[in-house]
Amino acid sequence: MVEKEGKKKQMTSREIQLALIDNFVNMQKVLTNLSVKFDVLSDNISRLLQLFEIAAKSFVKKQEENGFSKEDRALVEKLDVLLDQNKTIAKGLTLVEEKIRHKIYPEESLLKPRLNLEKQEQTNRMPVQEKTRPRPLPRI
Repeated sequence: MVEKEGKKKQMTSREIQLALIDNFVNMQKVLTNLSVKFDVLSDNISRLLQLFEIAAKSFVKKQEENGFSKEDRALVEKLDVLLDQNKTIAKGLTLVEEKIRHKIYPEESLLKPRLNLEKQEQTNRMPVQEKTRPRPLPRI
């Protein structure tokens, strides 16, 4: 019995062709189904965007009529603080990136005297806070 299970029947070229055709037809069905689902998804996203647009217009109209509420002002203030924090972080990252770039790709040429290179290395060893003095992050 083990010998019978171990042996695999060789497929004829006709059977291989039929299997390939069957797989191709099944793949076409799956791709067609996927295409239909993407169309439905695209329509749903379009409707959702329209809903957001209508809501935004309604919100703006309501704000023009009623003015800003305390909650809206608080939200705007928090967004301003967040924007300031983002600017501070971006400046810090830019300074760190510049410092790393100068260490990896020194701008000094080989023709400059050795003393200038030593002075530059000493200034590069200084902590970032002493050189740039960044603003402290605001508290929320």
